[in-house]
Amino acid sequence: MVRSDARENRARILAAAREAFLEDGDTSMNQIAQRAGVGPGTLYRNYPNREALILDIYQDEIDKLGDAVTALLDAHPPVEALRRWTLELVGAMRKKHGLGGALSAGAHKSITERSYGPVIAAITHLLDAGKEEGSIRADAEPGDFLQLTGALWRAAPDRTEPILALVLDGLRAGERRP
Repeated sequence: MVRSDARENRARILAAAREAFLEDGDTSMNQIAQRAGVGPGTLYRNYPNREALILDIYQDEIDKLGDAVTALLDAHPPVEALRRWTLELVGAMRKKHGLGGALSAGAHKSITERSYGPVIAAITHLLDAGKEEGSIRADAEPGDFLQLTGALWRAAPDRTEPILALVLDGLRAGERRP
């Protein structure tokens, strides 16, 4: 069992590192420790190098995305839950892209492998809720939807929501034209 102070240190380190790397991808580990209010030993005990820290930031983002699905579906109809979740995913993808220069090719591959399953599971849960409700067409595939999100994070930020609205309109159940 991880002690509560260790969990709090980890959370502070991740928050400080996330913010620091987005401001300046060359932020040193010592600067991150200072921002987090922990000593260098605490930082290096948890994260022996920058890559390990960045990988954990990504994993934390993926975990948060997966955890958000149920709460979104409890609070919103499936299409709206999918819209909100997708905007969160796009934000995470943009952050990942911004931090990506600090990672090796192997780390990029590891991130992709570790995140694909949980992201597809979240999309599947959201699409299935809409299919069950009758608001999302029965042939909607999670992999296809994930591919479309790639275009969203590459789009100008002010175009993300209008493009997503087009995608969601295409997912809606109802009469289809040939």
